[in-house]
Amino acid sequence: MTDEATRETADDVRGWRAATEAALYGPGGFYRRPEGPAGHFRTSVHASRLFAEAVAELLCRVDEALGRPGTLDFVDMGAGRGELVTGVLAALPADVAARTRACAVEVADRPPGLPDRITWLTELPRTITGLLFANEWLDNVPVDVAEVDSAGVPRLVHVRRDGTELLGERVSGADAEWLARWWPLGAEPGLRAEIGLPRDRAWADAVTCVREGLAVAVDYAHTVDTRPPFGTLTGFREGRATAPVPDGSCDITAHVALDACTALDPAYALPEALFRTQRDALRALGLLGARPPLTLASTHPTAYVRALASAGEAAELTASGGLGDFGWLLQPVGIENPLL
Repeated sequence: MTDEATRETADDVRGWRAATEAALYGPGGFYRRPEGPAGHFRTSVHASRLFAEAVAELLCRVDEALGRPGTLDFVDMGAGRGELVTGVLAALPADVAARTRACAVEVADRPPGLPDRITWLTELPRTITGLLFANEWLDNVPVDVAEVDSAGVPRLVHVRRDGTELLGERVSGADAEWLARWWPLGAEPGLRAEIGLPRDRAWADAVTCVREGLAVAVDYAHTVDTRPPFGTLTGFREGRATAPVPDGSCDITAHVALDACTALDPAYALPEALFRTQRDALRALGLLGARPPLTLASTHPTAYVRALASAGEAAELTASGGLGDFGWLLQPVGIENPLL
């Protein structure tokens, strides 16, 4: 990396946060493309219907904790093309489904064929009584990147549209305070961090919309004791990891410092939170993935095949080194945590 960002014009380079914002959400951006995220990467939602069924179970537990209100909200934040909210509605018991007000929040246009009962919004509703569920949303909230220079000073990384990086100004102000508390960098040149302050604020704003119920963020995550020394910024295109290039041709993502999302400063004070791995969360919701007994193969072979396929899907959703390692941040508002 060079040290010449100051010689470039503002049109040539900008910080990763601004560049990612334009590449993902600007006119013609990656998340506005017709194929949607599923055309490029596979989330838990796309891996198995069991994920939506587990979220439906969680919604039912929130419903019970709320005393079965006349209207129960389910809000799918970062809804893609509505796959999760559609699956959750299909998995709910009839009596709960009849009371559920379903909402999908996404910057892209409403996809064709989505059930009429699902409200499609570009911003969160301001009052939610029920479950706010954000699956792989925070990792796509753009952030700036810091890198330690040859003098041991953390500086903002600037980037051209073709992905070429240059070091910019010294990290200062609230960004520097965030790094010091949540991702302290040593003096070794080349160490990198993603500055998660915009995600902390985005999550705090989302939780304040929950009048009563539960807010859940599910994402690739790390904690202050396990921060990767060179960051996690990467791109995805057509199912494969690729270099992050902010030209709208690929997804640009970075893992989330979920521990920082709950307690940055008093202005963003949030309710008590619980952290779990996806593996533990799904098991607590009844997704055990046990293999069916072999005796079933001889007595009901079709049922055995279905049960075996289901066990395989559950294993993928809870696998160590894979989807099972995702972090779940659960924040109850006015109710007991339904996964305790």
